[in-house]
Amino acid sequence: MPGKSSRSVAACLGLGLLICGVLLATSSGTAGILDATWTAPTTNTDGSPLTDLASYRLYYGPSSSPCPGSSSVMVASPTSSPGPNQTTTFRLTGLTTGSLYNVAVSAVDALGNQSSCSNIASAVARADFAVSPTGTVNFGSVPLGSFADQTFTVSNTGGGTASGSASVPAPYSIVSGSPFTLSGVGTTQVVKVRFTPTTTSTVSANITFTANGGTVSAVVTGSATGNADTSPPTVTITSPTANATYTTGSRSLTLGGTASDNVGVTRVTWANSRGGSGTATGTTSWMASGIALQAGTNVLTVTAWDAASNTKTASLAVTLSDTTPPSVSITAPTSSATVSGTITLTATATDNVGVAGVQFKLDGANLGTEVTTAPYTLPWTTTTVSNGTHTLTAAARDAAGNLATSAVINVSVANNVSVANNATPPPTSAPPPPSSNGLTFVQRASKISSPGAMATTIRITLPSPTQQGNLLAVFVTWGDQTQFRCSNSRGDVFTIVDSIYDSANNQSAGTCYAKAIAGGTTTVTVTFPGAVQYRAILVHEVAGARALDAHSIRVQNSPDTSANAVSSGIMATTGPAYVFGATMDDSGACPMTQTPGAGFAGRVATACTNLIQMRSEDRVQAAAGSVAATFTQNLSNSAITAGMAFR
Repeated sequence: MPGKSSRSVAACLGLGLLICGVLLATSSGTAGILDATWTAPTTNTDGSPLTDLASYRLYYGPSSSPCPGSSSVMVASPTSSPGPNQTTTFRLTGLTTGSLYNVAVSAVDALGNQSSCSNIASAVARADFAVSPTGTVNFGSVPLGSFADQTFTVSNTGGGTASGSASVPAPYSIVSGSPFTLSGVGTTQVVKVRFTPTTTSTVSANITFTANGGTVSAVVTGSATGNADTSPPTVTITSPTANATYTTGSRSLTLGGTASDNVGVTRVTWANSRGGSGTATGTTSWMASGIALQAGTNVLTVTAWDAASNTKTASLAVTLSDTTPPSVSITAPTSSATVSGTITLTATATDNVGVAGVQFKLDGANLGTEVTTAPYTLPWTTTTVSNGTHTLTAAARDAAGNLATSAVINVSVANNVSVANNATPPPTSAPPPPSSNGLTFVQRASKISSPGAMATTIRITLPSPTQQGNLLAVFVTWGDQTQFRCSNSRGDVFTIVDSIYDSANNQSAGTCYAKAIAGGTTTVTVTFPGAVQYRAILVHEVAGARALDAHSIRVQNSPDTSANAVSSGIMATTGPAYVFGATMDDSGACPMTQTPGAGFAGRVATACTNLIQMRSEDRVQAAAGSVAATFTQNLSNSAITAGMAFR
C-alpha cells in the first residue's frame, strides 16, 4: 500500500575460514565468499501483515556501518508473504579472502519502499577455492630446447560448483587440467604447467587461477642453460612402405615410422595434400591411423618437431586406385511379379570405396534420373508402358567410373480394368479420343543456348497460349553427364521418360512430357543440378493425347550410321498413337540437312547454332504396331535420336 514501509530484519552470516595464496606475495586472492542468512519479515511497520515483499538489499564492506553504502546487491524474495521464521541465504562472492566484512540487510516492498537496516553481522571472507602449492614454484634450470613440467592442485573449499580456468604467459604454458569444474567441497583438479625456455635467462611470471568471479595467483620461475637448439629432428616413414610411392585400393591408410632429435622429439604431425591432417601417437616410434584417401594421388607429409620448434619432414605419395566395380541388385519388385499403377523400384548397392549412383532401366533404357544417395528407390508409373512383359535392371557406378548391372527382373504389367456384367465402369477425367483422328499436332517451339554460355536451366515460351487438357512433348540436350528436371510456368506435372549419354562426344539428351495441361501462356523450363553448356530444347503441343504408349532413345556415333540414317529405335504401340520424333547433331559438324522419315511431317528445323542443329517430326499411326522415329542426314555424323508415342 502507498506510504507503507517494510519492517527491519536481522542477518546472520556464515564465517570465512581459509586464506588463499597471494599474487607475487603482495596481493591477496579475490576468491573469498561469505554466506549471509536472515529471517524474513512478516509484518509492516504499522503491524499489518506483509503481502507485497519484493526483494532485499544486502549491504557489505569493511566499513563498520555498511548500511546504507555503495557496496550492495539486490536479492529477490522467493515470496511476497513470508511465513514465520522463514529464512533467506545468499552467497557473496569475489571478496578478498582473509578480510573482515560487515554485512546488513534491508527489505523492499513492491512499491520500492525500503525498511531500515538490520543489525550488523561480521565475518572473515573464506576461500571459494584454493590452489596449492601457494608459494613460488621453481622449475629449476632447463636446457634450451627442452622443457620442464610442474603441477598445481585446485580444490573446492566453498561448496557448490567452482568453474574456471588457469592462464600463464610464455614461455610458460598450460598443458592440461584447464578449464576445470569442481562440484562439492573437497573436489580437486590437477593443472599441469610447462616451462619451455627460449633464451638463457631467468624468467618469472604470474600464474592466475580464476573461478566464480574470484582469482588466486602464484609465482612461477625458471632459468635456461646451454646454447639454443638449432638442430632439426630426423623422421622416417617405414610403414606401409619405406619407398617414395605406394598404391592401394583402400580409402583408409595407417602410416608408421621413427623420429629422433639431439634433445628430444615433442610431437609428430601429418597432413594429406587432398585434405585432412592430425597428430600421430608416439614420438620416437609413431603411428598415424585412419588417414582418409581420395581417388588419385595423395601426398602424405609427416613432420617431426622438437621443443625449439625445429622441424623435419618426410613424404609418401599414395595412389588410391579403385578397379573394383560395385555390386547391385533389385529387391523390389521381385522377378515374375505382376505390377500395375504406380510402384516403387528398390535396389541395394555396395562398393569398396563408395557408390556414386544407381540408374534404373526399363527394357534397357534409362528410367527416370540416376539416384545418387541411398536408399536407392524410384517411383514407376506402369501405365506409361504397354501391358505385357518388361525387363528391369539397375546399373550402379562408383566415383572411379567402375560399373555394374544387376540381374534382369522380368515383370508383367497388367493395367487392364475388367468390368462385370451390368456394372458401370469408373469415370475418367476425360474420355479417350474416339479414333486416331483425335490426335493432332498444335504448335512447336525450340531454342539453342548461346555459344560458351553456361547455366543451370534452358527455357522456351510457346508462341501461342496452350489449350487446357492438351499434352506437351519435350526433347532436351546438354553437354554433360548429369540429371535433368522438367517444369513449366503453369505448374503442370512432368514425367521424365528417357535420358542417354554419349561419352564419345560428352553430350546427353532426354525426353519428358506433361499431360492434361492447365493451358494458357506457357514457358517450359528444363533444370540441371549444375551449370552446363551446349543446351537446347524442343517442344510439341499435342491435342487428343492422354498417356504415353511407347518410347525409345538412341546414340549413333559416326561412322556407324547406315546410309546417313539415324533412328530412335523400334517402339511398339498398342493402338492409334501420335508419334513424336526428334534428333540432334551430336558432334558439332553442322550445318547439315536432316530430312524426316517416310510418313512423318517435319516440324522444328533449327539453324546450326553453338555446334547444335535439331529437327523434329511427327505422324499419327492409325493402329497398333511397330514404329521408329527416323531421319536422313546428308552427312555421316553422330546423332542422338528420341521417339515417344502417345495414345
